[in-house]
Amino acid sequence: MPSTAPRFAELHAPAHWRVVDFISDLHLQATEPRTALAWERYMARTQADAVFILGDLFEVWVGDDGLQARDEEARFEQHCVEVMKATASRCAVHFMHGNRDFLLGSAGARAAGCTLLDDPCVLVFGGQRWLLTHGDALCLDDADYLRFRAQVRTADWQQAFLARPLAERRAIARGLRQQSEDRKQSGMAYADVDATMTRDWLRTASADTMIHGHTHQPADHDLGQGQLRHVLSDWDAAARPPRAEVLRLQRSDQTGAVRVLRLPASDVT
Repeated sequence: MPSTAPRFAELHAPAHWRVVDFISDLHLQATEPRTALAWERYMARTQADAVFILGDLFEVWVGDDGLQARDEEARFEQHCVEVMKATASRCAVHFMHGNRDFLLGSAGARAAGCTLLDDPCVLVFGGQRWLLTHGDALCLDDADYLRFRAQVRTADWQQAFLARPLAERRAIARGLRQQSEDRKQSGMAYADVDATMTRDWLRTASADTMIHGHTHQPADHDLGQGQLRHVLSDWDAAARPPRAEVLRLQRSDQTGAVRVLRLPASDVT
């Protein structure tokens, strides 16, 4: 049976990296200040050698030109970019597009001091190959979303959308966000990744472990035959209990072995 996996970009960690952090699905927005503050404090404290943001850092991103506007949304985005830039002055910051912020482009990345990361991508770290993805492309049961994803990821659609006035783009985004909120309120569960395709991607990438977000179902899964899947947590600092978790890879100086840790963002140093 032919592989269904895409081609995988590779990132080889520098030899000095000892600690690598992963976060995703923060859905930052001005109307959720507790989550934004929890993220800002984490970014200021982490002593990781690299921070990987695996999609949906922002609730919505309608174009890099929004950073030049003067409204409340723009000020919030500008502040977030400044937070990222400050962190990037101390460690590497890598950003992978999610289903909410896939229009963050090269100009936004330059302003934030971060490096855009292909989805999927293999990180070579600690003598292991770690397959990184946002996760949405693997959710085969969410057929409606996958059709939408295929449309909006084309160059033609993005060019046409970005040609619209900023205010119009934001109005469209608000409508899509409301649809998403209505869907959540209806009790519809998040789709999970397809197990067969996940194993196929891992085999094709010659990796044993996948790290992804998107599904809002944080857990560690043993897929058998030495394959593992680590699902990142979404963030909601206003929830009870709060959700704000970092997945950390920590390489031992003595043995070179890599430990996988799940840490509350408030405990990260």
